[in-house]
Amino acid sequence: MSHVETFALPDVGEGLTEAEILGWRVAPGDEVGVNQILVEIETAKAAVELPSPFAGRVTSLLVTPGQTVDVGVPIITIDTDPSPAGVPVPDGVIAEEAGTKIGEMTADGRIATLVGFVSAASAPGRRPRRTDPVKAAPTASATPTAKDPAPVTPTTPVTPTTPVTPPAPAPVAVRRASPLAAPPVRLLARELGVDLHTVTPSGPDGLIRRADVEKAGTPATALEPVRRPTPARSGVDPSRQRRVPIKGVRKATGAAMVTSAFTAPHVTVFHSVDVTEMMALRERLRSRPEFADVKLTPLAFVARAVCLVLRRSEDLNATWDEAAQEIVLNDYVNLGIAAATPRGLVVPHIGDADALDLRGLARALTELADTARAGRTSPAVMTGGTFTLTNIGVFGIDAGTPILNPGEAGILAVGSIKPTPWVVDGELAVRQVCQLSLSFDHRLVDGAQGARFLADVGGLLTDPGLAFAW
Repeated sequence: MSHVETFALPDVGEGLTEAEILGWRVAPGDEVGVNQILVEIETAKAAVELPSPFAGRVTSLLVTPGQTVDVGVPIITIDTDPSPAGVPVPDGVIAEEAGTKIGEMTADGRIATLVGFVSAASAPGRRPRRTDPVKAAPTASATPTAKDPAPVTPTTPVTPTTPVTPPAPAPVAVRRASPLAAPPVRLLARELGVDLHTVTPSGPDGLIRRADVEKAGTPATALEPVRRPTPARSGVDPSRQRRVPIKGVRKATGAAMVTSAFTAPHVTVFHSVDVTEMMALRERLRSRPEFADVKLTPLAFVARAVCLVLRRSEDLNATWDEAAQEIVLNDYVNLGIAAATPRGLVVPHIGDADALDLRGLARALTELADTARAGRTSPAVMTGGTFTLTNIGVFGIDAGTPILNPGEAGILAVGSIKPTPWVVDGELAVRQVCQLSLSFDHRLVDGAQGARFLADVGGLLTDPGLAFAW
C-alpha cells in the first residue's frame, strides 16, 4: 500500500523566509533515492540544490519554476512504498533480497543500493547529454512488414495494385529535460526573456553558457543603426522600458543596506598609503615555490594587515545588540569579502581569517571569489561576518564611502593602486599609492579609534616588516 510523504521548502540558511524555484531535476513518476538532488532554488543569499530526504517515486510537483515559495510550504510529494508501482512484493522475493549485495540485481529487475532498491531503468549513471525531444521520440515504420500487416477493411478488396496506407503513429509524450545552466546563466535568461529550452548549448554535456543565452536574446536587427527618438518625444515611454522583479539577492541586499544606513550612524575616514614596499614584497614572494600555485593579490596583504590590527582594535570587530542592549566582542575574525556577481552583490566571509597566514588568505580569497561568481556560495558563509573588505580598486576607483554590512562595526574599501608623485625623505619621487576608506559604526567606535585603526593598517602596508613587531 502506498505511503506518500510531503517535502516542504526548508530554511537552508539562517532565518531565510522564502526562495525561488529555479528548476526541477525530477518529474512525476521518477524514482529517487535519499540525498538525490530534487530541485535547484535561489534564496536571498545563494543558489542551493535540495536533496531528497526520502526514497521512492515522485507523485507530484506542487510548485513551478520561477515561483517564489515561503519556507514551510510543500513543494513535492514522494511515494515511499518500496515495492514497484505500489504492488506488494511476494515473500519469496523479499527472502531473496535479504541476501542481495549492493549493486546486484534482484529477481524483479531492481538494483540494490545503500538505502534500498531502485529499478534498473532508474539506476544512477552518467548524466545524459541534452537531446532534441523530437529526435528522441520513436517513429513508426512507413512500410508494413509481414509480421505487422496493414489493416484491411471488409468492403475494400486488396489487390497487388491497391495501395495500403498504414495507420498514423500514436503521438508519443516526451518530457522536456531541464536545461543544464548555472544559476547566473538562468538569471540572465529570465532577464532577457529567453527560454532555455530553445537555446543551443556550446558547453560540455549540453551545458548552456552565458554567450549562448546572449546570442539567443539578440534580435536579428541588433546590428542595425540605433534610431534615436525625435526631440518631440518626451516624458515616460513604457514601450522603451524594461522591468526586472526585485527578488533574491538584490531584494535582500537592498533591504539590508537601507536598514544599515538608517540604523547605524556611519562615519567614514580616508587615508592615502604608499604601498611601494608591499608591491615589491609581493613580486618577491610570487617567485618563491611556496606561492607558485597561489594567486597573490594586493587584497591578500590588506586582509592580513586588517586581521593583525583587529587583534588590538576589538571595537571594530564587535556587534551592537540592540535587543539585549549589549556590545558583543568577537574573539575571532570572520572576514567578509564584498563580491560583485551576476546575481548582485554578495558578502561571503572567510571563517577564522585571523588564524590564516598570507598564503592561506590568498588561497581563501581566490576560492571565495570563484565560488561567488559561479553562484555556488553556501548560505553558511553568507552570515556571521565580523568585518568586511571591499575592493573598489579593481574598477579603477580611488575612494568611496562604503555602507556597513548589517551587524558589523566596520568596513574597509581598498582603492586602486597607481603611480603617484610622493615626497620621500624630502624629495619628490614616483611611488605606488592607494586610498583606504574606512566606514564604522559610531555607536561602537569613536573617531580616535577609527583613525588609529586606519593608520595602523596603512603602516603595515607601507612597511610590511612592521608585522614582526605585532
